[in-house]
Amino acid sequence: MIDLRSDTVTTPTATMMAAMTSAAVGDDVYGEDPTVNRLEETVARMFGMDSAVFVPSGTMSNQIAVRLHCGPGDELYCDHTGHVILWEGGGAAALSGATVRPIPGMHGLIRVEQLAALHRPCDIHSPVGKLVWLENTHNRGGGTIHKLADVRAILSWAKQEKLAAHLDGARIWNAIAATGVRGTEWAAGFDTVSVCFSKGLGAPVGSALLGSHALMQKARRIRKLFGGAMRQAGFLAAACLHGMEHHVERLRDDHAHAQMLADAVRRLPGTLLVPEVVETNLVWFEVDRARHGSPQTVTAMLKQHGVLMSALGENTIRAVTHLNVNAGQIHRAVEALRAVLR
Repeated sequence: MIDLRSDTVTTPTATMMAAMTSAAVGDDVYGEDPTVNRLEETVARMFGMDSAVFVPSGTMSNQIAVRLHCGPGDELYCDHTGHVILWEGGGAAALSGATVRPIPGMHGLIRVEQLAALHRPCDIHSPVGKLVWLENTHNRGGGTIHKLADVRAILSWAKQEKLAAHLDGARIWNAIAATGVRGTEWAAGFDTVSVCFSKGLGAPVGSALLGSHALMQKARRIRKLFGGAMRQAGFLAAACLHGMEHHVERLRDDHAHAQMLADAVRRLPGTLLVPEVVETNLVWFEVDRARHGSPQTVTAMLKQHGVLMSALGENTIRAVTHLNVNAGQIHRAVEALRAVLR
């Protein structure tokens, strides 16, 4: 089965497994796991931040960031299709008492003019704006990449308005591979940054939250509160280190495979790429229900041809390329699409 539902379905490579089984470990809650310590130091340095905290998931990393910057009655601004809105279980409200002000971006990308127009003055009738939230690359936007100039304009405005800024960089590695812009440049100006190791980098578990030493001390307390403190986590950290060291450059292969899928979709009747331009490893497309049936019908037919994709909306299907899918399998997936949607 060719699994294109997500880049979270990857399994560790043989060399990653070897790194995991040979890892030196200790009790991370005591700060004594040498592999976790090395991972945190390495990823913080890669993004030019003071410190990092290793956590089980990207959702936990993001929710710790919300708790760091917001409290009850506070508000964060983000694109209306952001992961923190759609796929984190209402955590901002449930865990921090914060509200989210959705901004109608274009394929997940928001502009400083939109933020300035929606930012409400602090008075007794309104939530208190505290946090600007960007997602890069943007999942629901189609794997889109914020332009660095736009990011810097938003961060400059946030600083002027005395707002904190968080980067949900779950797939920031894809932005790095696609643009050649280093992690330090993408992270510059943000108060906190979240990165995920279990998507494009192929680790089985793990994300990290990055920021100043003072913020990360608070983050460790919140991680404990949220149930994310781990013990001999070095086995997992070793996989994350291996992914950073060996799997970032190869993300360009995933991007090339996504282009192959996108080209096939463009040529099929009754389909529409959204967005039309595919920048990284996510291919989102709509199907004409009158012609092809529902996305659930289409994905069920694809499964019969040995290909898994995700039905994620009334008309929408998502395909994601990743470490465990090679060019030959992409060719087979293209043939399955043609057979089902011709």
